[in-house]
Amino acid sequence: MGLRNDRERYGAVSVLLHWLVALAVFGLFGLGLWMTGLTYYDAWYTRAPWLHKGIGVTLLAVVILRLAWRFVSPPPPPPATHAPWERRGAALAHGLLYLLLLTVMATGYLISTADGRPLEVFGLFTIPALVTGIERQEDVAGNLHLVLASTLVGLAALHALAALKHHFIDADRTLLRMLGR
Repeated sequence: MGLRNDRERYGAVSVLLHWLVALAVFGLFGLGLWMTGLTYYDAWYTRAPWLHKGIGVTLLAVVILRLAWRFVSPPPPPPATHAPWERRGAALAHGLLYLLLLTVMATGYLISTADGRPLEVFGLFTIPALVTGIERQEDVAGNLHLVLASTLVGLAALHALAALKHHFIDADRTLLRMLGR
């Protein structure tokens, strides 16, 4: 498998970025749900949000890299066996996945900086609080963050089910291409 995408399959860079994003999304979702149930006296009360925020900012960098990589190395076209509605649905789903990724991260930023403090990323650097003072910013952004993250995970699960449908029912190479084969 080469680094770049070709007409038949995804290259190593696209495959790696795809699976990093998938792992981070599901991991962050689980961590986010778990940490909201922590109490002040739990050992992870401050550590879990610190980790969640750092991984979230890292995910933003990976998503930006992934979007840039799509321009450098365009994805292969859908297999000719896919119906027109499947092609349109896949394009719409991919666009929504990227939009949801970015809006979930934006709402996470608004939660983290609502009090005016910068967002610390693994103790390496901070991102300034550029938007503060919105009425109930933390609460509104928090509610949106949960709804958007849940929608993202649901759409990602549907995306995975579609790949499995193509693999097991249609017996085409859709899933194998994202596995680099």
